[in-house]
Amino acid sequence: MHKERERRPAVPSARPAPPGTPAQPVPVALHTVLTLVARSEAASRAEIARRSGLARSTVGHQIDELLRRGIITETVVGQSVRGRPPRTLTISPEAGTLAVVFVSPEATGVAVTDLNGDLIAQDTLDLRVETGPDTLLPAVAERVRTLLTEHGRTGSPVRQVVVGLPAPVDFVRGCPVRPPIMPGWDGFPVAARMTELLGAPTLVDNDVNLMALGEAERGTGGDVPLLCLSVGTGIGAGLVTAEGTVHRGADGAAGDVGHTRVPGHDEVLCACGKTGCLEAVASCRAILAALDMPEHTPDDPAHGLRLLCERLANGDAQALHEVGRAGVEIGEVVAMLVLAFNPRTLILSGPVADACDELLASIRAVVYRRALSLATRKLVITTSQLGARAGLIGAVVLAVQQTFSPDGVGRLLGSAR
Repeated sequence: MHKERERRPAVPSARPAPPGTPAQPVPVALHTVLTLVARSEAASRAEIARRSGLARSTVGHQIDELLRRGIITETVVGQSVRGRPPRTLTISPEAGTLAVVFVSPEATGVAVTDLNGDLIAQDTLDLRVETGPDTLLPAVAERVRTLLTEHGRTGSPVRQVVVGLPAPVDFVRGCPVRPPIMPGWDGFPVAARMTELLGAPTLVDNDVNLMALGEAERGTGGDVPLLCLSVGTGIGAGLVTAEGTVHRGADGAAGDVGHTRVPGHDEVLCACGKTGCLEAVASCRAILAALDMPEHTPDDPAHGLRLLCERLANGDAQALHEVGRAGVEIGEVVAMLVLAFNPRTLILSGPVADACDELLASIRAVVYRRALSLATRKLVITTSQLGARAGLIGAVVLAVQQTFSPDGVGRLLGSAR
């Protein structure tokens, strides 16, 4: 979503093929050439031959095929005293469009980009997750189509859709699983529905996984492995591995740390139906309850959070105390995550972390006290520099990764002219 392309997302190895047009087999040489161009690792025929080890004639043949299909472009970038003038290879802006959606409890973000991940347009819809999938998803698809029309992209087909949800997600099936704050969404085939609406393969992922991808790709100091911890209405974590891919676990449940049991709080009921969960004890919702502040009003779903942030900004002692208490509880769980995954970077995200340093300081103190020095001596613990943009950026990263994966390239070749 930015013009600067200093780092390209890693192209993952085999992953489940999403619903959509079946992928055709892709010649290894062609995929190698396209991947080098897509990741900005090589921008000329000679450079591609050098980095890939392929013969120049083979490289030339693959480039000519990609040019013919309109997937890449070759631009003269200067003059040559003798011989062929220098040319640069890039992904064609007209090769296709990516559409990404990031659903939060309060609103829904939508963005469209080219295949490089460069932003074309974005918008925020006043659609809360309680709206339900039957209303929200068609409205989002219609807004995507409107954005494409408004920006002259109706002739540029949507190649990949990514949807982020504030819920546990079955990544293979493309649906949320027993989401505690999303009535009507359990098991809903989000991927299949968006594929039907926009005519493109769709991936559905947990919101914090996408935030972690965004932080790893565009955040400051986001060295991998990177652990992103989001503290909001719920508490979740996303881990980006050293290879640049998300660790989702066997069934997509990795990172659902908000339902880790916190000793000494067995009387506290969580929205999931269990008791003593970290989310019930230390989330923003729990902090508001401890301060006897309403979470929302009929007209303002973020009423409580806004007032809490104002109190924190004004140095309210009681509010700071409750945030610090929550930070200690969260820190105990995070310390275990640090020992289990040994991340290089820990990013803390959420409205409270943005409003004051108390949450970060409390979590940092517990992690350094509880985790072993080998796991913390190079660990950077900081707050998000991307804020609310991290999820949409991460969705674009995932969409680019999938587009230039073997399956994605197969579909791209099968539909390109």
